[in-house]
Amino acid sequence: MQKFSYSAFAALILSTAANAQADRQSLDDAWWTGPIVAAGAATLPAGHALIEPYVYDVVTRGRYDSDGNYRSTDTVHSYGSLTYMLYGVTDGFTAGVIPTFGFNNVSNGADSSRIGVGDVTLQAQWRLSQFREGKRVPTSSLVLQQTLPTGQYDRLGTRLSDGVGAGAYTTSLAIHSQYYFWMPNGRLLRTRLNVAYALSDSVDVADTSVYGTREGFRGRADPGDTFSIYSALEYSITRNWVLALDAFYQHDASTRIRGTDFSLDSGSSWRFGLAPAIEYNFTSRIGVIVGARWFAAGRNTSASVTPVAAINMVY
Repeated sequence: MQKFSYSAFAALILSTAANAQADRQSLDDAWWTGPIVAAGAATLPAGHALIEPYVYDVVTRGRYDSDGNYRSTDTVHSYGSLTYMLYGVTDGFTAGVIPTFGFNNVSNGADSSRIGVGDVTLQAQWRLSQFREGKRVPTSSLVLQQTLPTGQYDRLGTRLSDGVGAGAYTTSLAIHSQYYFWMPNGRLLRTRLNVAYALSDSVDVADTSVYGTREGFRGRADPGDTFSIYSALEYSITRNWVLALDAFYQHDASTRIRGTDFSLDSGSSWRFGLAPAIEYNFTSRIGVIVGARWFAAGRNTSASVTPVAAINMVY
């Protein structure tokens, strides 16, 4: 019997490792659009712009009560759009604006009188670290958002469905992170983990409003602070096709309303949701995503399913 030498064994191991390395998908070979919910941690290269319009339909047919039990309600379709318009000021700093629009279709009441301009968000993002293959440091960034109350929220008359804003200046501070893993078959898995905290100022409220007040009311609303955790997985099936899944948790502190012959504490609320989706990327800079966001559990919150579609374009 032929003796198998140590040098031959070492050559076999090195050859196997080389073949595995050759089969491993490169970062340049993977094209991404991004999942539905968890925003990215990377900043744009200086001088480049991103435009990503989303269209969606928030279909609400129930609520989770104070005990977390599901209760049926009248169906409401809240059609809307939001568009990320971002620009790379420097390689490590991206700034932009996110306008929104909305229209409510109510099964047991009056629909919105028109497509309404919702609240507008300004965003600034600073990159803190950059992922390098073979290193354990993720891409991470600090994200500051300021929401401006441009959407109608009070003096709604008999058409409550015209309310498409919150009336509050809201400041959100978040940490976004992103990392890549190689699966046993060599394909890439991109992961995201974002944590955010948002607080709003007090809002003057008159007459009927999105806060549940009625004609003749004069007072103020104090929206509760919001804490959110978003995570996402994206699996690169091929260069063009990607499977995505978001999981998220949000907790809202109680909203307090005080005014003319009326006071209310909404109580704290929370929701847990999932958002499966599929992406198709035409190039490394243009891709589309289609999926749905689902509130799977919660307390003192709506129970909804939201079909979503978006196109991501980088210039």
